[in-house]
Amino acid sequence: MSSKPLPTLRTERITDENALPDRVRKGRGAVSNRLSGRFDAPDRYDTTDGWDCEDHPDIERVKTILGVDAVRKVISYNESPDVGSSRSINPYKGCEHGCIYCFARPTHAYLDLSPGLDFETRIFRKPDAPERLREELSHPKYRAAPLALGINTDAYQPIERSERLTRRLLEVLWEFRHPVHIVTKSALILRDLDILAPMAAANLFSATLSVTTLDRHIARVMEPRAATPMKRIETIRALSTAGIRVNVLAAPLIPGLTCHEMENILKAGAEAGAIRGGYIPVRLPHEIKLLFEDWLRLNFPDRADRVLNRIRALRGGKLNDPNFKTRMTGTGLEADLLKQRYDLAVRRYGLDAPRTPLDSTQFRGGDPQMRLF
Repeated sequence: MSSKPLPTLRTERITDENALPDRVRKGRGAVSNRLSGRFDAPDRYDTTDGWDCEDHPDIERVKTILGVDAVRKVISYNESPDVGSSRSINPYKGCEHGCIYCFARPTHAYLDLSPGLDFETRIFRKPDAPERLREELSHPKYRAAPLALGINTDAYQPIERSERLTRRLLEVLWEFRHPVHIVTKSALILRDLDILAPMAAANLFSATLSVTTLDRHIARVMEPRAATPMKRIETIRALSTAGIRVNVLAAPLIPGLTCHEMENILKAGAEAGAIRGGYIPVRLPHEIKLLFEDWLRLNFPDRADRVLNRIRALRGGKLNDPNFKTRMTGTGLEADLLKQRYDLAVRRYGLDAPRTPLDSTQFRGGDPQMRLF
C-alpha cells in the first residue's frame, strides 16, 4: 500500500532515527511538539514503533485531552500599559483554536508541557471558576472595574460548547452588575446574547472580534479551529444588530503574509457594524519564534524568508520586541507605514468613534443578602 510523501522541516535537534517528521495534523496549528519549553531540559518528540497506519498519514488527527486547573481565585491583575484592562479572567489554559502565532503558547511551558501541540490539545479548565468569582465579588473590599474575560486564551474556544464556563461566569457578572469586555475569534459568543444584550444595554458589556485575514486558505492553516473569516464578520453584524458595541481588531498583522489586508478587514468590520478599529503586528515571544518559523516554512516556503525579514524590520532586527509600548506597535519604517495606513483607514471607514468606558457604578457587591433590597 502506498502513501504520498509527507513534507518535512528543518529538524537539526532530532537525531532519533525513529522520530516522526514534523507534519500537518488535521485541525491543529502547530506542526510539531518538539519544544518542551524554557523550564524543561529535554525535548519531547513523537516516535513510531513501526505499527503506524499508512493510510493518509498527512491528515493525522490529534485528540483533545481535558484537565482540571484548581484555583482559589480567578481574577488576575496586571499593571501593563499595553493592556486596556487591569484585571482579567481566563476560564481555560491552552486553546483549541490552534492559532500558530498565539502569544499565550509559552504559558504551557510552566506546566512542563510543550507550547506546540500540547498547548492546543491539552486544555485545562477551571470548573469552580464561577463559584470562586462569586466569592471574590462578594468580598467587602472588592471594588469593581472593567475586566477582560478570556484575554489570554479565547473564552469561546470549541470546548466551551460543552463546558459552558464562560456562560456561567457571565451569569455571575450580570448578577453583580459587573462590567466586562470580551475579545474573541468565535461565533459561539452569539449563544449568550440573552445575557450579553441586556448587559450591553446597561453599558456593562462590549466586544471585539479579532480578524487576522479574509483569506480562507491562510485562516485554515494559521488558526484551524477558529471561526472562518466571514463567520467572524457575520458575528460582528449580529452583535451590532443586538445593540452591542463591537470593535474589529486586525490582529495579528503578519508582514508579507496578511498585512496587506488591513484596510479590507477594517472595511468589512465597519460595514458589519463595528464602531472602532484596532491593529497589532505579530508578536513572537519565547518559543513561538521557532514554532512560527517551522509552520511558515512548511505552509509558505516560497515567502518564508521574506516574511521573517519583514518581521525583523519592525522588531528592531529581532523576531520579537518584549518592551512595553513598542511590543504592540513595532518600530521603524515598517511599523510607521502600518500606523499611517491604519490612521487613514479608521477615518475613511468611520471606526474612530469616541471611547465610551463601561459603567462600574452599578456594581452590586458585598453581602449577597443586601442585593435583595
